[in-house]
Amino acid sequence: MGILKAASPVKLLVGMIAGRPTIFEEVRPFLTARFGPIDLESPVYPWNHTTYYEKELGPDLKRRFFFFKRTVPQDSLPEIKRFTNALEERWLRETDEGNRRQINLDPGYIAPSKIVLATTKDYSHRIYLRDGIYAEVTLIYQGKSFVPLPHTYPDFRSEEYIALFNRARASI
Repeated sequence: MGILKAASPVKLLVGMIAGRPTIFEEVRPFLTARFGPIDLESPVYPWNHTTYYEKELGPDLKRRFFFFKRTVPQDSLPEIKRFTNALEERWLRETDEGNRRQINLDPGYIAPSKIVLATTKDYSHRIYLRDGIYAEVTLIYQGKSFVPLPHTYPDFRSEEYIALFNRARASI
């Protein structure tokens, strides 16, 4: 029989996609008020890996990541995702097709062995947590680097993202 023990705290990350890069700075104070200071942030990357978000967020999308200094409990991911969903709602814009987001916020965490993202969408490789939130192991740490899995998103497979995630992992 295994011995029950508490899970170690993890490094919070929030990935963001938007058509208007200035929105990353608009969202920053809301994120830092809730999660504390950011200790690492990515540059603004072009995001052209799929057209999935174009109808809602517009063309010429950009991606950015914030990594937070303060660690969080692993089981706090559902509350964090619900908070980021509420932030997305603050930046809804009215269109002829209905309300559309201006920013997509994807929280997750970095543990020494993996990167986990939160989502509201079920799929075969996702595990239900609670309150409508699922978790997906997106990258695993093997040898001296994060490596993708068959279901890893195309952008998370890129060398520049993996280098960024390895850098963030070093500060856990």
